Amino acid sequence: MEKITGGCLCGSVRYEANAKPLMTRACWCRVCQYFASGNAAVNAVFPAEAVTISGDVKDFESIADSGNLMHRKFCPTCGVHLFSMAEVRPHILIVRAGTLDNQKDVKIDALIWTSSAPNWVYLDPNIPQFEKQAPPPPLAPTN
Repeated sequence: MEKITGGCLCGSVRYEANAKPLMTRACWCRVCQYFASGNAAVNAVFPAEAVTISGDVKDFESIADSGNLMHRKFCPTCGVHLFSMAEVRPHILIVRAGTLDNQKDVKIDALIWTSSAPNWVYLDPNIPQFEKQAPPPPLAPTN
């Protein structure tokens, strides 16, 4: 398998994954809309142990719409939000798909928190949708 790599805008933070994402979801929760400038955040979900991060990241804690405490990791130099991790699921690392070096193979598996999406959004009816949080990811990649 070709390694999956990515990083922030300034290059201070880089990462490498040695496994495929378990799934990729577009999240329309209000918190994701804040850091995605009004759009959904496209999140590639990886086993945490599969991702190696180089460079320093800052941690911002916030409560997600689900009520879970989230650790949101961003570059302290350029401010790009790269990762998040729910305290209740430390074995899962959520990677912002926009930070991947190669995005051509990204396929959205589900739209989540659609109940929070603005009324101007087109939600593709061919992609599974969840008004709130979807079930946790499987332990192995689905694609």
